[in-house]
Amino acid sequence: MDRRIILAMNLLRPSTSASVLVVVDLQPKFLAAIPDAQRLLIKARFLLQVASLLDVPALATEQVPEKMGPTASELASLLTAPPVSKRTFGCCEEPAFRSALSSIERRQVVLIGVETHICISQTALGLTSLGYEVAVCPDAVGARSQERHKLGMERIRDAGVAPIHTEGVVYEWLQQADHPRFREALEFVKQSSAELGE
Repeated sequence: MDRRIILAMNLLRPSTSASVLVVVDLQPKFLAAIPDAQRLLIKARFLLQVASLLDVPALATEQVPEKMGPTASELASLLTAPPVSKRTFGCCEEPAFRSALSSIERRQVVLIGVETHICISQTALGLTSLGYEVAVCPDAVGARSQERHKLGMERIRDAGVAPIHTEGVVYEWLQQADHPRFREALEFVKQSSAELGE
């Protein structure tokens, strides 16, 4: 891998003042085909809860919702704005998404959702080409098979996009143990870990 790409990946430090959480296509009809869908929902809920706690905006998308249905109900209640409807696989090819993201005025994107090798990888590459700093949470993205997920993550990483665990993102956002919301965030960490038996 090119040393410049490695250095660029290492420089990404998500912060509450610069980050936006983008939740891609976590709709029940898609999740039904994902072997570890429950884990994805728990991880997505965890990040949405902490993002809300720390005032990090969240933006969700729905792929052809008139056919594929809405965002999973356990996540929809945590969204502060209606999801962006799209027909494109990469979110950046959807003008409504670009407009919504631009209006948030943040340059770091933390990306979660489905599927790793299709919508997530195309969105990560699109965001990078638009000049955003992008992180993908490998434990909060998924695909219909482990092979698809693995190859999608390899493509994402090879393109210079930083892979960051969901807990890693949260602790980057907090920065220190004496953050005024640390104890509340820690409760979300414990809750999601307990649900997953981690």
